[in-house]
Amino acid sequence: MENRAHALAAGLFVIILGTALVAAVLWFGGDTMMRNKYMLVSEMPVSGLNSQAIVRYRGVTVGKVENIKLDKEDPHKILIQIAVDKNVPLTRNAFAQLGYQGLTGLAYVQLNDEDGETEQLETDSDEPPQIPLRPSLFDSITSSGQHLLGTASVLIERMNLLLEDENRTRFMHILENTEKATGRLSRVLNQLEPGLKAIPGLAADASSVMKNADQLVVDLNQITSRLNRQGGAIDGLSVATVELGETMRSLREATEGIKNTTRSVDRVLLQLEDQPTSLLFGRPPPPPGPGETGFVPPGSR
Repeated sequence: MENRAHALAAGLFVIILGTALVAAVLWFGGDTMMRNKYMLVSEMPVSGLNSQAIVRYRGVTVGKVENIKLDKEDPHKILIQIAVDKNVPLTRNAFAQLGYQGLTGLAYVQLNDEDGETEQLETDSDEPPQIPLRPSLFDSITSSGQHLLGTASVLIERMNLLLEDENRTRFMHILENTEKATGRLSRVLNQLEPGLKAIPGLAADASSVMKNADQLVVDLNQITSRLNRQGGAIDGLSVATVELGETMRSLREATEGIKNTTRSVDRVLLQLEDQPTSLLFGRPPPPPGPGETGFVPPGSR
């Protein structure tokens, strides 16, 4: 009876221990049927990230990293397989970044979604959908720091070239010339200072002249108005101009008559010179022409 009791106790112990082991495996391994698989694609190093690392969605733990490997088709790409709670609403705009826990250097995956997309990301255990892994803030700072260090190195090299003995001598000459030019400029400004002081007075005089010019323009406008007034000087001058035009027209007509009379007197005087007897007996008849009685051809005389 005592041996049977020991055997029963040993059997119960084995059953209880096996049940505890199965429960522990289920507890630590999790239920894979309740998780969706995704593939993160990274083109940058993932230092500090290991398998079983935590996966968080907006700061909440939702899964873990299952596998990290290189892409067979492109070794520059790193493929990170993660298992995420199926209730996490990942969309097509989902992206991942690496976060770091304190000063330990251990990394975890941080999932986020950009606003504007509502279509859910379809899952497939055989071909997990890919999610891009973007540089984190730490990676951006590291990259910027490396670029800054490279720029600083180039700057230091250029400064070394700039500060060579020959260039320093040139800088000394430039500074000396600058000092001389500054002294000359100071002397010129001192010479110009009296003229600059006289500018306010000139401005006042110019203002007075402008005021007098304005008054002169006003007076000219008044004089012009008076001259243009009906019965004024310009109006009388216009009437006198019209009368003078009429007088000149009459004078021109009288001159034409005198001219015609003079021509007539000239013709009479010429006729008296040729035939003085015409003054007593009148103008003789013209000689007979061809075919008339008494016509004599010129060559027959």
